[in-house]
Amino acid sequence: MNKLDQLKSMTTVVADTGDIEAIKQYLPQDATTNPSLVYKAAQLPQYQSLIEDSVKQAKQLDGSSLENTLDILSVKLGVEILKTVPGLVSTEVDARLSFNTIATVHKARHLIALYEDEGVDRSRILIKIASTWEGIQAAKVLEEEGITCNLTLLFSMAQAIACAQSNITLISPFVGRILDWFKAHEGKDSYASHLDPGVISVSNIYRYFKTYDYSTVVMGASFRNTGEIEALAGCDKLTISPALLEALSEDNQELVQQLDAAQLSDEPKWDDLNEADFRWHMNQDAMATEKLAEGIRNFTIDLVKLENLLTKQYL
Repeated sequence: MNKLDQLKSMTTVVADTGDIEAIKQYLPQDATTNPSLVYKAAQLPQYQSLIEDSVKQAKQLDGSSLENTLDILSVKLGVEILKTVPGLVSTEVDARLSFNTIATVHKARHLIALYEDEGVDRSRILIKIASTWEGIQAAKVLEEEGITCNLTLLFSMAQAIACAQSNITLISPFVGRILDWFKAHEGKDSYASHLDPGVISVSNIYRYFKTYDYSTVVMGASFRNTGEIEALAGCDKLTISPALLEALSEDNQELVQQLDAAQLSDEPKWDDLNEADFRWHMNQDAMATEKLAEGIRNFTIDLVKLENLLTKQYL
């Protein structure tokens, strides 16, 4: 078996793309999207009819507001993806709401309602929310309503534990972006996979969750190379770009499982985090603070690009 097939035997493989053709090629269990990926998909010729349908539906609802058009487009893309994957799709809340708990809850409910109008059960949707304190509180409310969430832009143990303590369904710790930060700040060009700071972070979170029996799923994300993926083989889920899925599928060497639920953490169990505790831990972690803020900014930039594209061509 190639490494992709071997990985599928020990980890749930998720496609990190909005490109349905790529999803069909690699047959993942789930798929994730974000504003950057939706923006890329919107520029492909095969998605023009999807955009036109979204604009038409928004016009029927409210005279074609840009906000509704974006929501409908994100949902329609998710519906198309769900025709290809047997599992779940993650759809992201507007990154500009990352510090507004109430608005995030309202947006998530709206997205779920749009999915249900399309005949998709909410059990197949993960609402993707940035791992700010406000985002985690919104997700806690949504989970209690039966709306499952994927907490993204996660870079620290404090973010991970706050999510687990709030019974969030899934977290997406960002491996590659952690690596980027350490390369820039430590002046290194590369790290061996087992010394990669992003790999170490996700491994520690995974083992902590298994040791203290948290049900929150750990899904490593944002990979820079296949070595990072191989070093996390055995993690609950890994969401992987088409380019790296292709690289794994072309490699026929043996893949050794690195993580399993029996491995114990040497991290003492944390007390329940309140807002002050969370913010203090984030303040003490320059990497997590900087990468969280940068990630929200970058998703917002691509969201604005998508708005401009829609406005120029369709609205």
